[in-house]
Amino acid sequence: MRHLKLSPASILGLAAVAVVPLAVHVFFPRSEKYYLHLAVQILLWSFIYTGWSLMGRFGLTSLGHGAFTGIGAYASVLLWNVLGLTPWIGIPVGVALATLVGLLIGYPCFRLRITGHYFALITLALTEFVRLCIIGLRDLTGGSLGTEPQRSGDGLSLYAVQFEPDRVLAYYIAFALWLLGLYAWLRVDRSMDRYALDAASQDEDAAASVGIDVTREKLKITALSAGMCALGGAIFAQYQMYIGPDTVAGLGLSLNIVFAAISGGIGVLLGPTIGAVFTQGLAEGLRVLIEGSKTLRDTLGSSALSLDQMIYGLLLILFIIYMPSGILGTLLAWWRRRAKR
Repeated sequence: MRHLKLSPASILGLAAVAVVPLAVHVFFPRSEKYYLHLAVQILLWSFIYTGWSLMGRFGLTSLGHGAFTGIGAYASVLLWNVLGLTPWIGIPVGVALATLVGLLIGYPCFRLRITGHYFALITLALTEFVRLCIIGLRDLTGGSLGTEPQRSGDGLSLYAVQFEPDRVLAYYIAFALWLLGLYAWLRVDRSMDRYALDAASQDEDAAASVGIDVTREKLKITALSAGMCALGGAIFAQYQMYIGPDTVAGLGLSLNIVFAAISGGIGVLLGPTIGAVFTQGLAEGLRVLIEGSKTLRDTLGSSALSLDQMIYGLLLILFIIYMPSGILGTLLAWWRRRAKR
């Protein structure tokens, strides 16, 4: 595997992302916490979207990653609330549990060559199963109302991995997680596994005939993808200090992950990040628009709360038809064509 090298442009881009808290402090001092919160959300979800894209780019369309984020978040929080185990232990346990679930679901599917929409339906069922378990175990999980990690002091604790009051610290934790996601994506992209998975996604029989263990390769990428989403869900829970079946698990979250990754471009390193910027900006813009418009609230009523979901569904159809490479993938393809001319 080749050594990962950074170009001057990459270094400049990373430096620009690293100084975002300083820029927000200088240009938006009155709304510093709000913009930092939005930046933290973008980086955390970028990591989760990148985890999904590791599978999605090889034709493994999963609708079950909401289950993995939920397992990671709830395992960490419940071990802390019930047993008093620090999230330094709970988070790895949640990641390991989500990875195990991914392998248990993936092995029979890959062994029996269940792919395409059948695989998507199985992972969708997994998501609903996890959501129903969370609701059913309401004495532990809080059910549909969700629960909160028990606060340690003022909510800023290294032992309890709580950093909600310090938005700058939260940003750099999310920044480190985002870098980890990019590193994982690059490692896969520059490995022999990438070529094996590419071959398997085109023709499994042909791939197997040249010595590729298709089942093993798919299980490896599934384990990595599930573990990354569980880690992202656990850190998100520690940042938000609240978890619920609709915020860190469930079908709605799974569909949001798919939409964001596809809209940004699953075949490009920064595609999921662009997808996170696009979806988080869209959701926040709609929220501000609805809250500021009494006419919209009166016209749409309670359906105004799900307006973003309706728009996501429509945009997903449009992206699949007209921009299958996503925003960043389409822009890069246009730039390459322009450069050739």
